[in-house]
Amino acid sequence: MRAVVQRVTQADVKIEGEVRGKTEKGFLVLLGVGNGDTEEDMKYIADKIINLRIFSDENDKMNLSLADVDGGMLVISQFTLYGDCLHGRRPYFGDAMEPEGANDMYEKFVAYVRSKGIHTETGEFGADMQVTLTNDGPVTIILESKK
Repeated sequence: MRAVVQRVTQADVKIEGEVRGKTEKGFLVLLGVGNGDTEEDMKYIADKIINLRIFSDENDKMNLSLADVDGGMLVISQFTLYGDCLHGRRPYFGDAMEPEGANDMYEKFVAYVRSKGIHTETGEFGADMQVTLTNDGPVTIILESKK
């Protein structure tokens, strides 16, 4: 599983011009599910994101987590995180999990994060979405569940 985590002051996702999900202070998470990913991978990535200490404390040090700042999360499915561009110019997406399994894992990720008390909103799996954000810092972290 792969995730791109951006610390934001605001983010939203629109589908056909309508806002479907948004967050204020918190994270925009682009989440990709790969072939062979398991619930163990999902929990690893979710726990890592929830507990990332990338918000500033009173000494302006990155030392606070999402829960510490009462932040929210906007999670967007992103199979293109598995785009392999090593050969040629057209990405190869063969390492991305097939849609049905990936959607199931995505839904489990969202449910797991919510079960940890994090306000979480989403886009729509497989939809054509427009995402806007204000990256705070900017701070962007890339996570993978496999080495």
